[in-house]
Amino acid sequence: MKLFKILLPVFFIAVSCSAQQTGYKTATPDQTHLLSGADRINVYLPLIKGRSVGIFANQTSMVGNTHLVDTLMKLGIKIKVIFGPEHGFRGTADAGEKVGNYTDEKTGIPVVSLYGSKRRPSAEEVKDVDLLIFDIQDVGVRFYTFISSLEEFMEAAFELGKPLMILDRPNPNGFYVDGPVLDLKYRSFVGRQPIPIVYGMTIAEYAFMIAGEKWLSEKANAKYDYYRTAQNSPDTPFHFQVIKCSGYDHKSKYVLPVKPSPNLPNIQSIYLYPSTCLFEGTVLSEGRGTNKQFQVFGHPSLPKNLYSFTPNPNEGAKSSKLYGQVCYGWDLSGTPEEVLKKVDTKVQLKWLIDAYQLFPVKDSFFLKTNSFNRLAGTAELMQQVKDGIGEEEIRKSWEPALSAFKIIRKKYLMYDDFE
Repeated sequence: MKLFKILLPVFFIAVSCSAQQTGYKTATPDQTHLLSGADRINVYLPLIKGRSVGIFANQTSMVGNTHLVDTLMKLGIKIKVIFGPEHGFRGTADAGEKVGNYTDEKTGIPVVSLYGSKRRPSAEEVKDVDLLIFDIQDVGVRFYTFISSLEEFMEAAFELGKPLMILDRPNPNGFYVDGPVLDLKYRSFVGRQPIPIVYGMTIAEYAFMIAGEKWLSEKANAKYDYYRTAQNSPDTPFHFQVIKCSGYDHKSKYVLPVKPSPNLPNIQSIYLYPSTCLFEGTVLSEGRGTNKQFQVFGHPSLPKNLYSFTPNPNEGAKSSKLYGQVCYGWDLSGTPEEVLKKVDTKVQLKWLIDAYQLFPVKDSFFLKTNSFNRLAGTAELMQQVKDGIGEEEIRKSWEPALSAFKIIRKKYLMYDDFE
């Protein structure tokens, strides 16, 4: 805690601001008091005026009903380059789809894709940039790749000596912590650091943690330490700054006003995603190609008295498993309140265990690509399911790593916790 108290006044700004100042539109009436970092223009605009900016953003980077890029351009901010993550800058690409560089038709600004083989800006791409801004909505799940994109972006900014500002956003799954902690043997772009599946932090809190715990590259860690100690020097501009949310804490049940990616269309899918995305590592459909992505799952080989659905190509899911085949399985959809009760602030394993037990050919249930272990962050969960171990015993095996993570997490929280 001591380290964070030292960093807190140096690295982020927290100034009150009312909803009326930005015209912020929320998804539910009880969110009218809540502002994202991007909404708080009066806080960060004086810090970026007169600077050339590079922005890492996507379709969630909204200020009220207007995109951050359009908002800043109208306010006279010179945006030199836009960086786009998985699904692209406008958020329409399929999961894993290759998106190349292009010029944004609406603004004429060059867009550089940071997904695939290229995951960080080059020195050439930011040579004329005075300041980098990161503003992307996260959903608080380890295998949702935007936190990996954040890490790469932070490393590049620190290594290249470019000031970095993160505009924080609420975490719709920020009200609990659960799941196995990643074993670094299974480190990949869907899990880079030793955190559980649900880590209960906003994206800026997570940024503080990976910097504070020295989880970045050796060079980036060294630069971070230098900027932190040199921060108050008159000849050293800020290099890492966060604009907090206003009116948010970790008890909040935040409903996103914009879907964060094509296959997370609503809050129900976001609540279920930590549990049902594990089916991506199996032969079962996880609902891609339906209008209930991550809310339904099944397979043609499962009992035909179960819920049935047929996935087909659609926008955001042009290719996936079992298209055109009738699948039998489970429908977890319902109202947000109903789905929250099913989740019960846990990574639910009962659906995975039930599906495995009913699947007729056990040896072919898990994909041979090792993708399930990368998603789970460990090889142990797959083996436990195969061995018929119960959910409660599996949960006990997540300790003490889960409790150790919770202690680390507490050091970097900027908002009141759920416990």
